[in-house]
Amino acid sequence: MTEHTHNDFQFLDVLRKEPKRKALGKRKREFIEIYNIFEPERATEQAERCLDCGNPYCEWKCPVHNYIPNWLKLITEGRIFEAAELSHQTNSLPEVCGRVCPQDRLCEGACTLNQTGFSAVTIGSVEKYISDTAFAMGWRPDISHVKSTGKKVAIIGAGPAGLGCADVLVRNGVTPVVFDRNPEIGGLLTFGIPEFKLEKTVMSRRREIFTEMGIEFRLNTEIGKDISMQQLLDDYDAVFMGMGTYTYMQGGFPGEDLAGVYDALDFLIANVNHNLGFEKSADDFISMKGKQVVVLGGGDTAMDCTRTSIRQGATTVTCAYRRDAENMPGSRKEVKNAKEEGVRFLFNRQPIEIVGNGKVEGIKVVETELGEPDARGRRSPVPIAGSEEILPADAVIIAFGFRPSPAPWFEEHKINLDNQGRVVAPASGPYQYQTNNPKIFAGGDMVRGSDLVVTAIAEGRGAAEGILNYLKV
Repeated sequence: MTEHTHNDFQFLDVLRKEPKRKALGKRKREFIEIYNIFEPERATEQAERCLDCGNPYCEWKCPVHNYIPNWLKLITEGRIFEAAELSHQTNSLPEVCGRVCPQDRLCEGACTLNQTGFSAVTIGSVEKYISDTAFAMGWRPDISHVKSTGKKVAIIGAGPAGLGCADVLVRNGVTPVVFDRNPEIGGLLTFGIPEFKLEKTVMSRRREIFTEMGIEFRLNTEIGKDISMQQLLDDYDAVFMGMGTYTYMQGGFPGEDLAGVYDALDFLIANVNHNLGFEKSADDFISMKGKQVVVLGGGDTAMDCTRTSIRQGATTVTCAYRRDAENMPGSRKEVKNAKEEGVRFLFNRQPIEIVGNGKVEGIKVVETELGEPDARGRRSPVPIAGSEEILPADAVIIAFGFRPSPAPWFEEHKINLDNQGRVVAPASGPYQYQTNNPKIFAGGDMVRGSDLVVTAIAEGRGAAEGILNYLKV
């Protein structure tokens, strides 16, 4: 083990550095992760920049409250297995969060160094390094000391919420059985997020690890079709629902029904299925090769669509967003990568109509300026009269976000919804994330609305605590 002498002023001598990226020309053509893993020396060097604050803002800003300064310190000491163990105490998918979390809005955004002009510690990249390196060295979570309680819980959905719930349950002696309609675990981690951000071997490896821990997966199984909810309630001590949000939000303007207009999720899922060989028909694939593509929206899903279109061989790719760059909800890092890969950004452009004769030929937008803040504190875009223009387009991808897709059997089993179609399962109350049906719990996007991977993990883990209390184990 290499010995390192800690330098409290490392941040003065060493600048923030991300792992090296693959060559631009190569990454624009391939569906592979663009960031290489840190070399051990670089990971240690970056971890040593941490000030080890007495009140770690990074930890509190993280939805799962990772022990960030603690595992950074372990990396500086070369104690990779202990760092992996510690990171798994709070996060069920640290190697995923290290790749896809918008750290600039969470832990790194809250880093004290970031507030003082020295640039944040590269927390996300080190988090990825810890798990990937430990796994490669043979480390696995050790739950050999856990005694079975004899209890079983059915989990609907193998996305981040369901996996977070299963992880906590199995570590406490409860057997989780996870049902998912897809052929692989991960939900949108596998079938929505493109491979240039998250290669799918990450999730297949994670399935193997969870299986070794005692989590059972029943894939290609849809509740309400292949097995009834009532059967789950009869056969299991409790049920957790982590089914996500899959219904896309429309813009409500003319032309959305024209040929060549696509929902972001349909486009991304079709691309992943094509790459993984899961597509049922060649006609399912949506190709942007040779097309002028306009993506509407400013979040991470919009960035995924723009960068996927680049890799598919689109002639031009434009992202139109109705607010300015500062107010884009997506990760700054993803916007930077998209620009470098050739995406053109048009800010302060609000779509008002998709035009064409039977198929998309363009999209009419109006320039906006920011007005007064809305109910969430964000300044609302106000159209500027007479500023309309038509952007040429052969394809338009709508990435305005997603809303819940309540199952038809919810009402039968007394699963209440709010006025936005979200499952009512409060974090407070006798048992965390319990629905109106005392045996059913829920968490993640279907409860809070579309949000981050890490918030879904946090809610799944919180729901597991509620279930453990409910089962009195």
